[in-house]
Amino acid sequence: MGLARIYLVRHGETAWNAEKRIQGQIDIGLDPAGVLQAEAAARWLSGRPVAALYSSDLQRAQQTAARIASELELLPHLLPAMRERRYGLFEGLTYAEARTRHPAHYHAFEIRQPDFALPEGGESLLQLSARVTVCLGEVAARHPGQSVVLVTHGGVLDVVNRFVRGNPLELPRDFLIPNAGINCITYDGGVWAIEQWAETAHLLVASRDELP
Repeated sequence: MGLARIYLVRHGETAWNAEKRIQGQIDIGLDPAGVLQAEAAARWLSGRPVAALYSSDLQRAQQTAARIASELELLPHLLPAMRERRYGLFEGLTYAEARTRHPAHYHAFEIRQPDFALPEGGESLLQLSARVTVCLGEVAARHPGQSVVLVTHGGVLDVVNRFVRGNPLELPRDFLIPNAGINCITYDGGVWAIEQWAETAHLLVASRDELP
C-alpha cells in the first residue's frame, strides 16, 4: 500500500492568538502577521509532491489553506472534524480571565482531565481525540503512498501528537505548537510515526505558541 505522509499545519496567527484569547470554534480570521505566516508555510510546501489539501472549515484555517492552495494549485477539501476543540464558557476569554472567573473549571482544564467538558457546550479531550483520530485515519487510508497537507488548530495538534506517540491525553505537553508551524506524521501498515514537529525555519514573522 505504501507510506502515507501528512503535513499538518497550524493556521496562521489571529488577533486573539496575540491576546492569548481562547477561540475554540468562534470563527476568527487571520491578522496581518498570520497572513504572512500562511504565505511562508505555502512557500515551504510548494516544492513537495502533495496529492491533496485538507483544511478545517473555520475561517482562520481556510485562509491559511487558501495561501497553500495557490502555491500547490490544489483545491482545499474541508473537514469539519478537524475544527478546534469546543471550549464552552471559556470561548472569548483570555486564559488569565478564565482562570480568575472560573477557577475550578480552569483547574480541571489545566490538569488535562480527559473526560472533563466545560459547561455551555464544551468538549472533553476524549471527545476531541475521538473525532480527530477517526478523521486522521480516514485521510491516511485515502492516500497510501502519497503526501497530503492538512491545515488545522492548536488543540487538534495537541491530541494528534499524543495519539501518534502513544502518550496519554493527560500527560503535560512537552512539544511546541506554533502558528503556521509545519508538522509531519506518517502512517504505514497500521503504524503512526512523527517525522518532524514544529518546523518554523520558513517563517520570517515570529510565530507564537500561546497555548497553555
